[in-house]
Amino acid sequence: MPNAAPRTQRSRRVDARSSVERIIAAGRTVLGAGEGSLEQIATEAGVGIATLYRHFPNREALVRAVLDDILETDLLPLITDAAALRNPRQSLLDIATRLLDLITEERGLVTFASNFADVAVDVLQRFTTSLHPLLLRAQEQGEIRTDLTAEDIPRFLVMGIAGLALPGTTPSTRARFIALLFDSLNPASATPLPPLLPEENDLRTAISGVTRD
Repeated sequence: MPNAAPRTQRSRRVDARSSVERIIAAGRTVLGAGEGSLEQIATEAGVGIATLYRHFPNREALVRAVLDDILETDLLPLITDAAALRNPRQSLLDIATRLLDLITEERGLVTFASNFADVAVDVLQRFTTSLHPLLLRAQEQGEIRTDLTAEDIPRFLVMGIAGLALPGTTPSTRARFIALLFDSLNPASATPLPPLLPEENDLRTAISGVTRD
């Protein structure tokens, strides 16, 4: 039976993919309800805790997968559609607002991982290429300062997430401070940004350094 082994391998891959998908969906369900544990997520997914750990060895790995799923399914279409809109600055603001809404809906997501900002930077960097054309259009129209780069956008968004996606933050408070954050991107009377040194161009290193201190 020469085909038995390949079929078994394919079956295992399908089972693994199914388990991963169920765990990610369970993560969104449990964390969307508030604080949760890995054991609760495993139970919701219908898998054993050992299976969960096999795919996600720690909380950060699971949060990364959940956040990636949120952005891929709920934010990327908005970024794609924004390419055809006339007001790129408003599109960027809408994207930032939607991002905060999505993360706030998963109420336990921010507090579940000890270094959520680190994880969020990793995930958001995947979208830098998609955001670049939008940023360039906004700069060409004089709506956003020209010294901002696409690589700055994930860090800018994480700065907003850190302050505005915490439990208890009201929608009106988020709206006020998103407007305030985006005013800092306006080109008029803006103070030129200082150069970013290569060894400082890693927010994850900076966060780790603060954590160690």
